[in-house]
Amino acid sequence: MKLIVGLGNPGSQYEKTRHNIGFIIIDALADRLGVSLNQSKFKGVYGTYHHKGEKVVLLKPLTYMNLSGESIVPLMDYFEIDDEDLLVIYDDLDLPVGKLRLRQKGSAGGHNGIKSTIAHLGSQQFNRLRVGIDRPTNGMSVPDYVLGKFSKEEHPELDKAIISSVEACETWLDKPFLEVMNKFN
Repeated sequence: MKLIVGLGNPGSQYEKTRHNIGFIIIDALADRLGVSLNQSKFKGVYGTYHHKGEKVVLLKPLTYMNLSGESIVPLMDYFEIDDEDLLVIYDDLDLPVGKLRLRQKGSAGGHNGIKSTIAHLGSQQFNRLRVGIDRPTNGMSVPDYVLGKFSKEEHPELDKAIISSVEACETWLDKPFLEVMNKFN
């Protein structure tokens, strides 16, 4: 059984913001797989999908970014999902817009959603798909920047990143994560 989580913030004011790229990708993946995120439990919304006899859960925590682990870990415990069967998708300020970076472990790198996930999981050993959102260059504060929407000029790279991220998730359903890393990094 696998769990794919997209990090973001709930509420219409956060839709399509840089910080919600995880939600955007989970929605695109759900559309591609025909999964309805219609179950509300574990402080999130989720849907399930069966792929070649294996159950796959897609989750959007509704705890706000800083408390993401409060949604992820109870769901993992309930479904008895192992750490290596978890993939978390989130934004990364240190990558250019649209650039993907997949890793199997690591620190939070200053990302509060990952800090919460590590704290609740008690481990840094889980799969991650980081999507570049770049850093502000116009003097804007980081909180204002990540809670802002992508510019019109960024949309072509963003659209490519969404497609590649969905393909990476689909590939992971059939291949070891190391192979997915080699293909999409």
